[in-house]
Amino acid sequence: MTAHGKILIVTYPGQGHIIPSYRFAKRILKMGVHVTYSTSLSIVRRMEKETIPHGLTFAPFSDGHDDGQQPHTTMQQFLTDFSTNGASAVAEIISSAIAASKPFDHLVYTTVLPWAARVGHAYGIKSTVLWCQSATTMDIYYYYFNGYQSLISSDNSDPTSLVNLPGLPPLTIVDLPSFLLPSCPKEHNFARAILKDHVEVLKLSPKILVNSFNELEFESMRAIEKLEFLPIGPLVPLEFLDRKDSIDNSSGEDFIGKAKDGYMEWLNTKPKSSVVYVSFGTLATLSMDQMEEIAIGLLDSRRPFLWIIRDIGIAEGLSKKEELKKQGRIVDWCNQVEVLCHKAIGCFLTHGGWNSTMEALAGGVRMVVFPQWSDQATNGKMIEDVWRTGVKVRRREEDGMVEGKEIERCVEMVMGDDEMKKNAEKWKDLAREAVNNGGSSTINLQAFLDDI
Repeated sequence: MTAHGKILIVTYPGQGHIIPSYRFAKRILKMGVHVTYSTSLSIVRRMEKETIPHGLTFAPFSDGHDDGQQPHTTMQQFLTDFSTNGASAVAEIISSAIAASKPFDHLVYTTVLPWAARVGHAYGIKSTVLWCQSATTMDIYYYYFNGYQSLISSDNSDPTSLVNLPGLPPLTIVDLPSFLLPSCPKEHNFARAILKDHVEVLKLSPKILVNSFNELEFESMRAIEKLEFLPIGPLVPLEFLDRKDSIDNSSGEDFIGKAKDGYMEWLNTKPKSSVVYVSFGTLATLSMDQMEEIAIGLLDSRRPFLWIIRDIGIAEGLSKKEELKKQGRIVDWCNQVEVLCHKAIGCFLTHGGWNSTMEALAGGVRMVVFPQWSDQATNGKMIEDVWRTGVKVRRREEDGMVEGKEIERCVEMVMGDDEMKKNAEKWKDLAREAVNNGGSSTINLQAFLDDI
């Protein structure tokens, strides 16, 4: 592709997809590519024009939910509507570009949008998936649909039963993505069909751009010959990796939320590696009882904390809210990558989503992983047993609750473990090397662009 080639990026409007794809768009913009970014109108409306990088064009479309996904809309319905409306919109975007004699050179689509590859193919445009989960997770999905379904989905009552997949670390049933397990809730069963289609469309193009780096998942990226992983991560704003004090004005991630409440100033008053950062992403919904247990664990740790609770009503409903306010800060949003790169952060109590995992690794932060669904248990397994930068919480057998004393135990274990601290520093250094000039991820990204 010439230095001024055109790439169309189509992304699902979830935060776990928008953030890496938008960071990817900005990264290739700086490499001389003209980028058109297509997603839901509800997302683009929230973007402030002055933060949009020069050269980035938006092609928003109505997905039928212009105010975003509402609580009464199921995930299956939302995805179906997005796919139906998105396929028509993307076809129109591509055909209009062709009619104007300004065709796209390539299409990049994110996780859960395999239909975008078929739309591109219909117009003679090659495509590549930007996989927003780990290479290890993609391998597991590939194996599931290529001969290992009975092993992975065996209705085994023993959660510690081993699942050995070629080229991957030893896994147990509880380490696998939730969508593949017999225990998967019925309302999530539709996800398997999407994942199967993801694997199928790789026949059109086996390349997989992945938000990871070579050293992190070396074996997983080479486990399956038919898959060609191109690690280009971590997709984290380079200004943070360069240890600059604050994000530049063109970061453009304010559409996710607005910084407020003076949490950064509060962090500046705390000793190095002293603060527990707590966030469970945008999709996890924890019961009030579970929130109370987390509060107990944080209070009993006697450590300062920054806890993100998006529903202020829930925060105000905590029985120990006054004690919590004295010991830490509760806010409804923060710039997570900025927080994770702050010297005061000592550990991250997280759901283990892939973006959060990559940001923590890039920031050199140890983790306590509280998986909820999807790929999060797999990420927790890698964090605990492969990268050794954290631990997974243990749930109470009878009801799956994670008790306050377990939260406290895990926080103390992680904060006091010098080996984990060394490992976190090691992965931080390797992550930053990967995206430096001459680093493995930088070379891979340039090779991808050269090959288009």
